[in-house]
Amino acid sequence: MWWVLATTCCMFLPGPIYGHIQEIITNPEANMNISEIISYWGYPYERHDVVTEDGYILGTYRIPHGKGCSRKADSGYDVWLGNSRGNTWSRKHLRLSPKSPEYWAFSLDEMAKYDLPATINLILEKSGQKQLFYVGHSQGTTIAFIAFSTNPELAKKIRMFFALAPVVTVKYTQSPMKKLTTLSRKAVKILFGDKMFSTHTWLEQFIATKVCNRKLFRQLCSNFLFSLSGFDPQNLNMSRLDVYMAQSPAGTSVQNMLHWAQAVNSGQLQAFDWGNPDQNMMHFNQLTPPVYNISKMRVPTAMWSGGHDVVADEKDTKNLLPKVANLIYYKEIPHYNHMDFYLGQDAPQEVYRDLIRMMEESLQN
Repeated sequence: MWWVLATTCCMFLPGPIYGHIQEIITNPEANMNISEIISYWGYPYERHDVVTEDGYILGTYRIPHGKGCSRKADSGYDVWLGNSRGNTWSRKHLRLSPKSPEYWAFSLDEMAKYDLPATINLILEKSGQKQLFYVGHSQGTTIAFIAFSTNPELAKKIRMFFALAPVVTVKYTQSPMKKLTTLSRKAVKILFGDKMFSTHTWLEQFIATKVCNRKLFRQLCSNFLFSLSGFDPQNLNMSRLDVYMAQSPAGTSVQNMLHWAQAVNSGQLQAFDWGNPDQNMMHFNQLTPPVYNISKMRVPTAMWSGGHDVVADEKDTKNLLPKVANLIYYKEIPHYNHMDFYLGQDAPQEVYRDLIRMMEESLQN
């Protein structure tokens, strides 16, 4: 689960099938890491390790400028890609082993309290800037709303917050994760354990690079993606399905998924319920988890939502709008699903053009 910050099935078929030759093209990025992908497209990169206050080591990637420092093909921004604890690129700790349940005892709360501030502070230190632009998608917006509303000093470091497919409440979500809400916490832990949730497996990598790269199976693979995010088949580049499916899911904790299930059931955004009053008192100095009041956030905010988004349902988005105290821009894109904001072929026209325009205008003031 990514956020972006910016400053100044074993079906191995033979070739011929039904009398036709199978088109088998594997995009090289399907087997690359973040650094390799950036370099492959001709951009410079840096990798930085961010150490959080509670000892998690987060892989953070920087694209300091465009190709050859030219603004003709690029907008010229210093772009940083941040990662939350526990995903593929941030699975280290100063003391804890990812094999231990203790390592995985985190959710949105810790991402907002520790990961985001540590990453933002490192970026400002390395870039020499006083503020940055924050671009978040999905959970990247959730942790931002939490962090910027509870940490005023951190909020001062954000020049503008761009929220793509914002997720605060998930009362009306139609995402498959909603099925978790019908299970007890004990049942979830029996099914998934108490460590990592949805790691990217060898089998998934095989399917992505050996099955989804075949024209015959593109419809099946794309339907799987759409079942998770909402349908918009005309806006997806089918020839790159192997890349999209090979790079996700990046994994998180079972506790984080329990936190999301809690949000669906409660209809509000609040801290993780540790399951008993004593534990809640230890973590929050109160018997029940506190509700996050995002109306306290004063960061200038621009938002984009999708009409076919089954994760960030339009009813939840409409409930969010009046709570954003400094909303400077909002656009609903009727045909967009949850992943169109970063995979949609028309995202440059529908989203990024206005996003960059607002950054440029902000810097001129």
